[in-house]
Amino acid sequence: MSAPEWMNQLITRLPTLQPSDLSRHAVPEESTREAAVLVLFGPRENFGEVVIIERASHLKAHPGQPAFPGGRVEEGDSSLSQTALREAKEEIGLNPDSIEILGELPQLWIPPSNFKVTPVLGWWHSPHEITNIDANEVQAVHQIPLTDLINPSNRTRVRHINGSFGPGFNVEEMLIWGFTGGLISRLMDIAGWSIPWDESVVVELPAPAPNTEVTS
Repeated sequence: MSAPEWMNQLITRLPTLQPSDLSRHAVPEESTREAAVLVLFGPRENFGEVVIIERASHLKAHPGQPAFPGGRVEEGDSSLSQTALREAKEEIGLNPDSIEILGELPQLWIPPSNFKVTPVLGWWHSPHEITNIDANEVQAVHQIPLTDLINPSNRTRVRHINGSFGPGFNVEEMLIWGFTGGLISRLMDIAGWSIPWDESVVVELPAPAPNTEVTS
């Protein structure tokens, strides 16, 4: 099953996308920590869905935050796409054979953890039940309808404790913000899915627990 028509505009833009199209942060040359995440879209009724995990609450880096499946590049990974697929299999049991890699997005930077992250765009052509979740890494998996993310009533701006703002989504009793919320928002704009929403709505982000890293 090839990617659907509603993804055509996003796929067409892939070869020309720049980091500035997806993030406000410039990627520093000196950062050596590399990772890849899987931005996985799948079919759902007449439109689609995206797979989002909630990171385990005991983790030091980004505890409890919504995120894309993914993680650090390891020796032996043949490509960043392979890193994303390996991590998705390890974290939530996604079968790599059920996924078509559509392309790698520009490398982006997460300042708090100083990671260079490559988002890998995938199409879940043969969805399967998600049952093999690594509880050490993930506390929940959400298959979020894109219509819920597009819905203006679910969109908000999030004010970080440092005073900066970023896009957010209130869906399935969680707030998607930071790197994940920002990337979803930019991809929706590029794909032509976004519709006007009330940008005066602001959610204040609570202060993190001591000794944790968060994604601004």
